[in-house]
Amino acid sequence: MDTNHSRRQLAAMKQSLFDQGLLDEQFIQLEELQDDANPNFVEEIVTLHYRDSSRLISSIEQALKERNLDFNKLDTLMHQFKGSSSSIGAKKVKAECNLFREYCRAGNAEGCMRSFQQLKKEHAALRKKLEAYFQLARQAGPRETACRSK
Repeated sequence: MDTNHSRRQLAAMKQSLFDQGLLDEQFIQLEELQDDANPNFVEEIVTLHYRDSSRLISSIEQALKERNLDFNKLDTLMHQFKGSSSSIGAKKVKAECNLFREYCRAGNAEGCMRSFQQLKKEHAALRKKLEAYFQLARQAGPRETACRSK
């Protein structure tokens, strides 16, 4: 597969992630920080996010199993999850975090449970799509970047 075709395919895949509302502007800002010295910067940040978020998901699952839900604790954990998701531009995940936190503030256990299940689905779907995106990016190779005038 030639490089130009791979680049076009990669650009179309990224646009699709935005069109589906999965990513926001933060992802582009991360990509702008990537350079020749650290060509896998965005992938490394996303990998760290998923490592941290897996730990947070486990903590939230444990907190949701408690007989008497501690909504403050759940809200704090979800605030951390939202911050991590925001840092990579995970738009749908961030929106679901906000909904979960609203249910926490309202003391709505059922709403928290439903929202958390949806959050896990959005989180997993984005992970799968980003893995495919980064795999294609590696195949396409490093892009040539023009120097920006300052």
